[in-house]
Amino acid sequence: MKYWKSISNTTNETKWLKNGLMKGFVDGSLGSHTAAFNEPYSDKKEDKGLFIVDVDSLYQWISNADFKDLQVTVHAIGDRANNTILNTFERVIEENGNRDRRFRIEHAQHLANNDIYRFSKLNVIASMQPYHAIDDGRWAEELIGKERIKITYAFKSLLDANTTLVFSSDWPVAPASPIYGVYAAVTRQTTDGKNPDGWVPEQKINVAEALMAYTKNTAYSSFDENIKGTLESGKLADFVILSEDLFSIEPNKIKDVHVLQTYIGGNKVFGELCCY
Repeated sequence: MKYWKSISNTTNETKWLKNGLMKGFVDGSLGSHTAAFNEPYSDKKEDKGLFIVDVDSLYQWISNADFKDLQVTVHAIGDRANNTILNTFERVIEENGNRDRRFRIEHAQHLANNDIYRFSKLNVIASMQPYHAIDDGRWAEELIGKERIKITYAFKSLLDANTTLVFSSDWPVAPASPIYGVYAAVTRQTTDGKNPDGWVPEQKINVAEALMAYTKNTAYSSFDENIKGTLESGKLADFVILSEDLFSIEPNKIKDVHVLQTYIGGNKVFGELCCY
């Protein structure tokens, strides 16, 4: 506790630290059969996954945090988990009143069709990790079947419903590289090479949409859109110089692009002639 207090009270460090976001979990993961679904797993007919917290406790936690003006994000993988979070967010909004709260769902991995439009309606941010799509795509169909995978990692469907889509890595569970994430979102080519046209290809998005999810939308998701997320006068000059133009190369070559230089606040921190 003293360590965090000393850092937060140090003038030179406050620009690197921020609080206010509360994260919770409602279910587990797909691979472990602990993601909560409305229907049973295809390979375990008696199993629908599980909640790691009861709905009443989840509501109380979110409501209390929201009442204190804390931004809330909740991990949800299965369609039942995502539906429950959306229902809870909607109840809290009705009870605590409208304001710019920017609720988020972390992963938003498997969705029911009827819930996709609700992200935009409730101004809930879908915070997703595209690399998981090309990893899970190797085996997910065996667990949840042909129909449910159609709206798994539903990047395109969410964007078509005017959802604020945000991308991140989920490191260390997945590679930290945003470039690899862009590749995953644009191609959806699974890591085993068995889906050259993309796994659930109708959910592929373009490079501009993927970059938006990693930059402008990410800044918005943390209430930082006035200082970063785009390159314009008055904002922090945080940017990278890449070895290739992501807009002009073949999508399947994006994964091979590497960073030549990195700038933070206009200062070079990585690359040729960089001094630390």
